Amino acid sequence: MKAIVIEQYGDRNQLKEKDVDFPVPNENQVIVELHATSINPIDWKLREGYLKEMLDFDFPIILGWDAAGIVAEIGSAVENFKVGDRVFARPDTTRFGTYAEYTAVDEHLLAHLPENVSFEEAAAVPLAGLTAWQCLVDFSDIQEGDHVLIHAGSGGVGHYAIQIAKQKGAYVAATASGKNQEWVEKLGVDRFINYKEEEFSEVLSDYDIVLDTLGGEIQEKSFSVLKEGGRLPSIVQPPDEDLAAKHGVKAGFVWLEPSGEKLTKLASMMEEGDLVSVIGHRFDLSEEGLKEAHSVSETHHAKGKIVINIK
Repeated sequence: MKAIVIEQYGDRNQLKEKDVDFPVPNENQVIVELHATSINPIDWKLREGYLKEMLDFDFPIILGWDAAGIVAEIGSAVENFKVGDRVFARPDTTRFGTYAEYTAVDEHLLAHLPENVSFEEAAAVPLAGLTAWQCLVDFSDIQEGDHVLIHAGSGGVGHYAIQIAKQKGAYVAATASGKNQEWVEKLGVDRFINYKEEEFSEVLSDYDIVLDTLGGEIQEKSFSVLKEGGRLPSIVQPPDEDLAAKHGVKAGFVWLEPSGEKLTKLASMMEEGDLVSVIGHRFDLSEEGLKEAHSVSETHHAKGKIVINIK
């Protein structure tokens, strides 16, 4: 089958189109015929070697953590899925990623895909949508009426976080550039902050939750807008424990734990129209397509999600 792989760490030129072995499922896995996948910053961070101490991979590596497609084969112990089912997932694998025509996925990581949701839309959701859910629901225990600040609201995680927070009944502020204001506000943002014109830490205060997607100085300033007892989940770097103690807030680094059960909750939101994928860029499954997709992601200014169409 066709796949885009890397055979060593390095720049975008390491992405190579290869013919690789078809995945074979174990008893608890299904094989998904992929129709679409999407790009996340972890893709190129792993490609460059930043995560080699954290993640144990053997070359050649097929990158990609988002899967949407049709079940092509099931393992002997699989109970809840059958051949032909429309599914999506954030696979947990160190060899068969999703820059390929087929991938193996553990059953407990799969979710059924509603008929009114396209493979493109679904492929954009798993890693970014689950990350937003884990930060707001699992870590922060978001409640109706909470005031929530989401940094980089026009990004992959950010635009899903806005919608999840609104669905939970929160008041939502989001930072982004002015060029993205119109579509970000359409997601339900109550207070839009053009970070080039306003300093968020000077205009916001007494917030319950700040979702940090940027780190560094932004993360440090975020403590000042939280009320005592507030929560600061970060997907970029571990927050300063001393600053958290000083401000009396719960702060922590959130590393995604994939879950088919939680993805099913996001699927219900998608089916009801409460969660939409904003797809700003589309490429095909080819060596050149993936190089271009990585280039866009590396700018940190992609609009919404970057999707790779496979079928």
